[in-house]
Amino acid sequence: MTNSSIGRPAAVRHAGVWQAVLLLAGSCMPVLGAVLLTPILPQLSEVFGAEPGSAILVPMIVAIPALMIAIFAPFAGQIVDRLGRKKLLIVAMIAYAFVGTAPAYLESLNLILATRVGVGITEAAIMTACTTLIVDYFHEEKRRNKYLGLQTVVTTLAATVFIILGGALGVGGWHTPFWIYALSLVIAIPMIFGLWEPSRADTTDAHAAEAKVPVPWRRLRLPLVVALFGGFSFYVMLIETSYLLVANGVDATNTAIIGAVAAAASLVTAAGALTFPKLAARGPRFLLPLAFGLQALGMLIIWIIGGVPGVVIGAVVAGFGSGLLLPSMLTWALSTIKFEERGRSTGWWQSAFFLGQFLTPILIGAIVAAVGGLPLAVGIVGIACAVVALALGLGLRRAADSPAEPQLASARP
Repeated sequence: MTNSSIGRPAAVRHAGVWQAVLLLAGSCMPVLGAVLLTPILPQLSEVFGAEPGSAILVPMIVAIPALMIAIFAPFAGQIVDRLGRKKLLIVAMIAYAFVGTAPAYLESLNLILATRVGVGITEAAIMTACTTLIVDYFHEEKRRNKYLGLQTVVTTLAATVFIILGGALGVGGWHTPFWIYALSLVIAIPMIFGLWEPSRADTTDAHAAEAKVPVPWRRLRLPLVVALFGGFSFYVMLIETSYLLVANGVDATNTAIIGAVAAAASLVTAAGALTFPKLAARGPRFLLPLAFGLQALGMLIIWIIGGVPGVVIGAVVAGFGSGLLLPSMLTWALSTIKFEERGRSTGWWQSAFFLGQFLTPILIGAIVAAVGGLPLAVGIVGIACAVVALALGLGLRRAADSPAEPQLASARP
């Protein structure tokens, strides 16, 4: 490897709160692509309603970045391992500001969609680099678990803030919210001075014997499959809660109730992530079945109890499970991955998770079409979550003593 640290050798350089703040702030940038523009989608549908295929193309303004993350995160992982974490992160943060703000002065739907492709590609690089650096900098088990849990907390809270901000700025016209993407420039400047490139010279981290090593597919294959399903189950409630409320009698124009329930579910998701560091020592064979089990319980409550109370209670229970699920899946997948494998492994994990996110509306739409109602469709997803929880509980218990399976404990060099 040719990576080197700035200043003192990486082996004696220790990350602190400031590095964590920068990486957590950077991790919030991909959330912009998913939620910032949702409040202005009706405006965009109105503006571009005469365009051919606008009924599909306008929602794709929000959906395309997730697809691009799924496609390009593995390539970002290759760059991270070969050329360096910090270099890719800084370049991506700067490029993100330019492609993100471009629609603020564009009038063409096709050009806007092209810029959203660029947003997704840069988001893939940002998320992969930030997560890899968190694992690089905080490879002690307790601190790693703390900051990976906080990554979910911060991004979940940021999503709530960005939804509110997007709606407020949308009052001034549909162009206005796009200027928020310039925030990445504000974060990139302190990143240049506050972050450094990790190195093989850091003897406190786990390293492969050779600099060029293959992706550890044997250790990743199950975590990637779980991440794909977890990305789907994680986003079901985020996307469908408002529709479930409307399906149970809430007027679509009653944004006060819809917004309050969505905000409560978001806050509970953050609370679930906050419990992760305290429970991490129990290991994936406890945490993953628990998280998927809570998701299953919440979705089944929505289906069986029904009505607005059922949706509210179910969204809260499932939201807590989702908050616990994300850091549990991520730490399970990456905790035993060595430095030279980490960028590509993180990229593939991000790819699987965001592919699940992208597929969520497609799969839910197909299930609704098959069974005839959204509450029942959510209940079916809940049953699937229960099956996954049971399978993981039994499978990980049997494999608990196998060195080939990733554990939540930190790898030792």
